[in-house]
Amino acid sequence: MKPNINAMALFPFILIREDAMRNDKVLLNHERIHLRQQAELLVLPFYILYLLNYLLSLARYRRHYPAYRNISFEREAYDKEADLHYLGRRRWYNWLAYL
Repeated sequence: MKPNINAMALFPFILIREDAMRNDKVLLNHERIHLRQQAELLVLPFYILYLLNYLLSLARYRRHYPAYRNISFEREAYDKEADLHYLGRRRWYNWLAYL
C-alpha cells in the first residue's frame, strides 16, 4: 500500500507533493501546526517523540493508519487544521492535551 502523503513539515520547510496544493489553506495550516510543534521541541526531540508515539500507537492498533492518526501531534493538527486562526492563540505544548 502506497502512503498518501500530500505534504510534510520538515523544519523549517513545508514540502508539498503537487503545485496545486500550494493554495490549500487547510493543508498548509496542518503543516504549520507541525512546524510550531517542531520549533517548541527544538526539532530533534519532536521527531523522536513522533516516532515513539507512532510505535506505541502501532502496538495498540496494529495498523498503520489508525496508529498514524492517533499520534498526539497529528491529533492536534487534524483537530485544528480548519481553524486558520488557531496558531495565533495556540498555547505552547498544546499537543500534550492530545496524549
